Amino acid sequence: MKNVYPILIQEDKEENCFIVDVPDFDISTWGKTITEAIENARDAIGLAGITIEDDGDELPIPSELKDVKEENDTDILTLVDVDFDRYRAENDTRAVKKNCTIPYWLEVRAEKANINFSAALQLGVKSMLGIAN
Repeated sequence: MKNVYPILIQEDKEENCFIVDVPDFDISTWGKTITEAIENARDAIGLAGITIEDDGDELPIPSELKDVKEENDTDILTLVDVDFDRYRAENDTRAVKKNCTIPYWLEVRAEKANINFSAALQLGVKSMLGIAN
């Protein structure tokens, strides 16, 4: 699922960095440059989003830009796009154990051919879901 969320960037001259608030997720992050701050905002939204999904909750609906209040004239109000499915695929790579059953004759042939069952299962599931490597 892809979405676009508003972020508010404030320059912190004392710390020589940029602070980013993400109102829809009630989180903040920062970066040494505006580019890094936006990248970190995308990462923070992605992490927060997949955590929300894992908890069985719905992702927040993005606020309208007009509804996000700037604290001062130097704030930068902009949008960040996040592809939650892509973020999960790139960052949530923990392995889970699945038990499956196959006919004995297939196991014998697969072992003779040195087939890695975990790799074969992953390829099969990706193929069935239409996911490219």
